[in-house]
Amino acid sequence: MNTPHIWLRAETKPNEQRTPLTPKGAKTLIDKGFRITVEIDRDRIFPIDDYRAAGCEVVEGGAWIDAPSDAFILGLKELAEEDFELEHRHIHFAHVFKGQSGASEMLGRFIAGGGSLYDLEYLLLENGRRIAAFGYWAGYCGAALGVLAHANKAAGAARPLTSLESFASKDALLNHVRIALNKTDARPSVMVIGARGRSGTGAVELAKSLDLETIEWDLEETRKGGPFQEINDADVFVNCVFVASDLPPFVTLDSLSQPGRRLSVISDVSCDPYGDYNPVPVYDRITTFDYPSISIPAGDVPLDLIAIDHLPSLLPRESSEDYGGQLLPFLSTLDQPDEGVWGRAHSIFMQKVESLRNT
Repeated sequence: MNTPHIWLRAETKPNEQRTPLTPKGAKTLIDKGFRITVEIDRDRIFPIDDYRAAGCEVVEGGAWIDAPSDAFILGLKELAEEDFELEHRHIHFAHVFKGQSGASEMLGRFIAGGGSLYDLEYLLLENGRRIAAFGYWAGYCGAALGVLAHANKAAGAARPLTSLESFASKDALLNHVRIALNKTDARPSVMVIGARGRSGTGAVELAKSLDLETIEWDLEETRKGGPFQEINDADVFVNCVFVASDLPPFVTLDSLSQPGRRLSVISDVSCDPYGDYNPVPVYDRITTFDYPSISIPAGDVPLDLIAIDHLPSLLPRESSEDYGGQLLPFLSTLDQPDEGVWGRAHSIFMQKVESLRNT
C-alpha cells in the first residue's frame, strides 16, 4: 500500500472545537512517513499554524470533497446532511449504526459512492472494548453542568443554564461551578448511573471535587430493572450508561411525576434520544450550547434536562489531547486498513450496509 494519507477535515457542527488529531500527533505520524493534510477550521482549539509547523499540508475547509480517492477523511462529528455520494474512506462518529434518524440516508450515500465508514465508536479491541473515547470528559462536563444548573435554580435564576462557551481548563470550569454553589446554601446530592465506566468516572470525580454527596450506581444496582425511585430522591441525576441493547428505562414521565420528587436536574451524558435503547425516554431532542437545557413536564416540582451530544467541547484542549493520545497508536496502523481495529470496524460497516440493502 502507498504511504497513508490522512486528511483532517473541518468540523461543521456548531461550537465544536475538538479534534481527533493534535499538531503533536500529526508530527508523530509525519515522522513515520504519513502524509497529513489539514483543513482550516477557525473553531478548532489548535491554531492552523501549529499544524503547519508540524509539517502538515494546509487547505481550505470543506476541500475533502475533492481529496484524492485514497485519502482517509478524518473528522470528529457526523457529516452535514447533504445528498452527494461519498466515495472516500471516512473516520468519524457517524451515529448511524443504531437506527438513528437519518441513518438510512447517510448509509445510502456511502453505498451510492462506494465509500467506507470506520466509525470511531466502533474501533474495538478483540475483547470489544473501545480503543479511544471522550467518555471521561463527557461525564465530567455533564456532571458540572448538572450541578451548575441546580445551583442556578436554587439561586432563583430565570433559566437553569444560559448559553455556554468553552473553558480554558478543567480548573476554570470547576471554579465556575464552585462560585455558583457558594452563592446559595444548596449542596446537591449527585446520583451517577454507570459510575464505573469512563463517563461515570469523570462524573464522580467532578462531584467529589466539589465535596458533594455522590451516589454511585453501576450494573449491580440497576440489575433489578427500572424505573428507579432512588433517582427521584437525588437532586441531580447523571446518566453515563452506554446502552447497546434494550433494557427497562431508568426513569419515565410517570415515575418522575410521583409525589415527593426531589430531583431537579437530569444530565443525560449518554444522550441518545433518537435511538431505540434510550434509558431516559422523557425527551425527544438534544440540547445545545446555545440552549443547554429543556424543561420536562412531570409533576409539580420543576425539572430540567441537559442532553448535549458534544459535552467534552466544554473542555476542548484537554479532551482533544486525551482522545488524540488514545487514538494515535491506531492511526499509525492505517497502512494496514484491513486488519486489527480497522478491519473490525469495516466489517461492522458492511454488516449495516447489507442490512439496509435487505430492507
